[in-house]
Amino acid sequence: MTKPAQPKPELDDAALAFAEQVFESTRKGDATRLADLLGRGLPANIRNHNGDSLLMLAAYHGHLDAARVLLAHGADPQLRNDKGQTPLAGAAFKGDLAMVKLLLEHDADVEGASPDGKTALMMAAMFNRTEIVEYLIAHGANPHAADGNGATPATAAAMMGATDTHALLSRITR
Repeated sequence: MTKPAQPKPELDDAALAFAEQVFESTRKGDATRLADLLGRGLPANIRNHNGDSLLMLAAYHGHLDAARVLLAHGADPQLRNDKGQTPLAGAAFKGDLAMVKLLLEHDADVEGASPDGKTALMMAAMFNRTEIVEYLIAHGANPHAADGNGATPATAAAMMGATDTHALLSRITR
């Protein structure tokens, strides 16, 4: 017999304020503060009200040192936010090749798609991030993958007017 799910405890104002400070420290890239808090037992995979993990915020805002600290303390590079997006997709969207490399070095799934089927490769292609497109493909991203609407990275690039990545993907997928 299984026990009924226990309700989540309500957080008091002080706990909520502390949590917001932690997320703000991450958005600002305060790797020293994060290392201290993680060393004291802060879970590396806590999430905010949008389901964004600390690693998602560090990746999206381009804070390599903060991301390294989080990964060293067990942050999950596959942990998706409430929209189903991964830190790798966020880094590809932002055009941060160094962050893409770091996440892949820590076993981020190069093919991890959001619920609508968009991959990090598609995000990079749509926003004309040629270096990231090349890097992701070199590390196993499928240039023929299609999202839920049937769009491949090349067609997504064309729809967004990303001429450089469209040309690159068109050559690769011939």
